[in-house]
Amino acid sequence: MLDTLGDLADSMNTALAQLGFPTHPADSYRYFVGDGTDCLARRVLPEANRNDENIRKCLDIMGAEYSKNFARKTVAYDGIPQLISALKKQNIIMAILSNKPDNFTQIIIRKLLTYDDFAIVRGVGSSVPKKPDPKAAIQIANELEIRPNEILYLGDTNTDMQTANSAGMFAVGVLWGFRDAKELLENGAKTLVENPMDIMEIIENKT
Repeated sequence: MLDTLGDLADSMNTALAQLGFPTHPADSYRYFVGDGTDCLARRVLPEANRNDENIRKCLDIMGAEYSKNFARKTVAYDGIPQLISALKKQNIIMAILSNKPDNFTQIIIRKLLTYDDFAIVRGVGSSVPKKPDPKAAIQIANELEIRPNEILYLGDTNTDMQTANSAGMFAVGVLWGFRDAKELLENGAKTLVENPMDIMEIIENKT
């Protein structure tokens, strides 16, 4: 829904630079993100320096930077506001499940989207495991009292497709995000969409 790559890259590159490690081009973060901030820190550090202390230092600095600068470059992808409006008109229930920490997830959605459009907004926390563990997705389904096989799960990474399939949801890979069609299909995407409004056609065909 949101293109967060630039702000994530800038925040982590600030951490790397402060710790004296090489930084990375912003576009390379497409393949670093998606599995939580601890995995992000591990991936960006030089292999010889991927120890718990350096990961913790990276996360501390990156977290402080990101909390200040999460909305400098982050915007909704083209077509997302129109999709949300169309889904609301059809009374489609929407929820968000992110691998970002829950506090960041809550702040970002409140700042950049209309929070009340979503029945549930949830990020990683002590009781919310990271995707591709399907527990959080299943928990959301239970809270909404909707069977998993009636939920259309949108995502742009292998992690999302694995989560959707493990939870018994209909996995839709979106091509405007971080990863390509090959990765999404290899990890269980049932279909791919190039534009947000294409999702309305899928919903119409399944109802």
